[in-house]
Amino acid sequence: MILAGLLRDVEHSVLQVGKDGISQEISSIAIDSRNVTHGGLFLCIIGLTSDGHEYIDAAAEAGVGAIIVEKFAHKELWPKNSGRVNPRPPDYNGRFQNRINYPQGVTIIQVENTRQAMAYIAANAYGRPAENLRLIGVTGTNGKTTTTHFIEEMLRTLGHKTGIIGTNGIRVGEDILDIPFATSTTPDPLELQAIFAQMVAMDVKYVVMEVSSHALAFYKVEGLVFDVGVFTNLTQDHLDLHGTMDNYRLAKAQLFAQSRFAVVNRDDESTDTMVAHLGDAPYTTYGIDKGADLWAIHIEYRPNKTTFELADEPPGFRYDLFPKGRFNVYNALGAIGTARALGLDNIRYAVSQLNGVAGRIQDVPNDKGVSVLVDYAHSPDGVTNIISSVREFTTGRVVIILGCGGDRDKSKRPEMGRIAGELADFCILTSDNPRTEDPNEIITQIEEGTKPTGTEYVICEDRREAIFMGVKMLKSGDALIIAGKGHEDYQIIGTTKYHFSDYETASEAFG
Repeated sequence: MILAGLLRDVEHSVLQVGKDGISQEISSIAIDSRNVTHGGLFLCIIGLTSDGHEYIDAAAEAGVGAIIVEKFAHKELWPKNSGRVNPRPPDYNGRFQNRINYPQGVTIIQVENTRQAMAYIAANAYGRPAENLRLIGVTGTNGKTTTTHFIEEMLRTLGHKTGIIGTNGIRVGEDILDIPFATSTTPDPLELQAIFAQMVAMDVKYVVMEVSSHALAFYKVEGLVFDVGVFTNLTQDHLDLHGTMDNYRLAKAQLFAQSRFAVVNRDDESTDTMVAHLGDAPYTTYGIDKGADLWAIHIEYRPNKTTFELADEPPGFRYDLFPKGRFNVYNALGAIGTARALGLDNIRYAVSQLNGVAGRIQDVPNDKGVSVLVDYAHSPDGVTNIISSVREFTTGRVVIILGCGGDRDKSKRPEMGRIAGELADFCILTSDNPRTEDPNEIITQIEEGTKPTGTEYVICEDRREAIFMGVKMLKSGDALIIAGKGHEDYQIIGTTKYHFSDYETASEAFG
């Protein structure tokens, strides 16, 4: 890799010329000074807790060939309400702004934003593999994972080779790719471009991926062009990062500034913001409550499936959807809109072949005549959706086990507790991933919302005991929702990750 080639489409200035300058061969790219190799490139990334500029000397001692630094000429990195995040550490004071003496023999490149530059550098390093793929990006607070899986399943059912990237892992077809470094919903640019390159080598045509607000705010998908961008919905979440709902909404909208076509939820009030970022690109709407381009009508929630028709198709032309719930109708509509945008045929057949997604309203088999459902609901809207959907096919009581993650947005905890108390018949408040917070303090904050509703509830801090308690109290016709962790097979207590699966624990409780 020649440094000049890596800098293609990256606005930059050369502050210092080392050996061979930008004509030098680069051995590797790193954002952690501990991973720097001799002759490598080190990008100084400003994070939420640390600043890569602090490690310039350490990178130089490791034999780095070039370093990319950020320009600190302005106080704020991005304009207010842009949806982008200023990720500087809380104690940051611009202490590297006036640095003049860089390590000798090292080429120093200055850019406006090292995160943004990293996205282009990573793409260039792998030969811009995304240009050989058709990308479909799905964003929103809830429904990203299921909608992504529905789109991928439909493409695969109709004979296309697919890749999928998201919360539930990375796959090509039915084969899980062993990508140990990909730890987030949307991987970092160096990881993401490596995945794209691997998928191109495997002859993948379509890649369907979840695009989180974090990824959009931190430029993880900068420079990518999506054939279709899909918007599911927007409700309160991640305010610990974005600060305001406006910033959160605008971060999501960035996906549509990078999309050739959009499929958006007409029933969500944030859709207008998403559409405004499309420019002249076309879009289609979907929904249930309002007249949309894809308007689901005559919906029937049956014990084994949901059926519906589309207003723009002949009467009686029914869709069979086996994953349960009203919100899965929304997810299916997003997938149908994407399939239409891609010009696919046999869409109704592909919908009938859809399966549920692990950890999303996932049934735990039993012979007790009850429904036990594991779901990833971890926001106020998610809790509303899962309880409302379970009500549609439950004849008895609805019991919910609810916790909230530690070191995350605290403002949503009482709201989730209130919704659970208002919509469920009984609540068991428990621990989720407490991380470095006291789990009992988290539960107390949830309880602040549950208690005033008057609904009966208990507190059981141990999640395993809570699940056993919930299963034991069920009677025929009842439903138990185990909310919050979904597909996760771990629990984070302190800084340690322990094996724990809601699904496995519920199965064991029946046994």
